Parts: sequence; C-alpha cells; structure tokens
Amino acid sequence: MADIIEQLRGLIDPILASRGLRLWDLDFRREGPQRLLRLFIEREGAGATLDDCEAVSRDLAAVLDVEDIITQAYTLEVSSPGLDRSLTMPEHYRKCTGSQVRIKTYQAIDGQKVHFGVLKGLEADSVVLQQEKGPDLVIPLSSVAKANLVVTL
Repeated sequence: MADIIEQLRGLIDPILASRGLRLWDLDFRREGPQRLLRLFIEREGAGATLDDCEAVSRDLAAVLDVEDIITQAYTLEVSSPGLDRSLTMPEHYRKCTGSQVRIKTYQAIDGQKVHFGVLKGLEADSVVLQQEKGPDLVIPLSSVAKANLVVTL
C-alpha cells in the first residue's frame, strides 16, 4: 500500500503544481466493495475552489486511467481540507503552529482524552499544546487519535 501511495503522490504533485495548488492530505482505503482515493488540496493563502477540485479530479482521472496503478475499482474524490482541517502529518502541525486545535488521544492524559489549546509546535515526536489553564501539555504523536483545527468566528 505504501508503494501505491508513493506512486500516487508522484502523479498528483505535478498536476497540483501546474495549477498553483498543493496536497494537504491523501487517503486511499477500502470502503465497502471498492476503494476510495480522497485528496485534500489547497492553495497558499486561500482554499481550493470547486473549479480547482473539478479540474484536478478531471486531470488526475485521465492520468490514472493511463498509468493504471490502481487495479481495483475505486472512487476518486477531490476536495478542500476545510477550515477545521485534520492534522495528520508532522508538517501539518508545523504549518498550523499558533492555531487553536482540538486533539483527541487514545489514552487519557491528565484525566482527559480531548484537549483544546493553542498549538505551540512540535518537539521531537511530540505536540506541544498551550492550554488555557495550567502548564503546556506535551502529547506524543503516537498518542494522537485525531487532531483538528478549531474554527473560531
């Protein structure tokens, strides 16, 4: 599976770069009887538009038909990661330093599994979260079940 993901990234990155976009995240998994290839794309300083998503979907579908690296039936979805985007990779945490986040952990830390605060960044393999009250919380990346930006209006 990791080999297919790397091949996909090799096909996706030039398509996105040609349109001034970049890949935020890529998800390729089994859903029901077939696979789902889901891309989250963004433009620096702005979200991806519906036109961006349609164009990337069209271009990528054509390339995937020619390259034929996915041998099973699959559905292709292309969208923007949204304001409450998931943080799934170390570079996401680095890029979102200073933002409000919600982090859910596999096991309770300080008696809680859900933590809110300002993302201070990464130290080694841990997320540093400035809590509203109390000291900074250090959460190992391996303990993070889910992390998202918090939308504040």
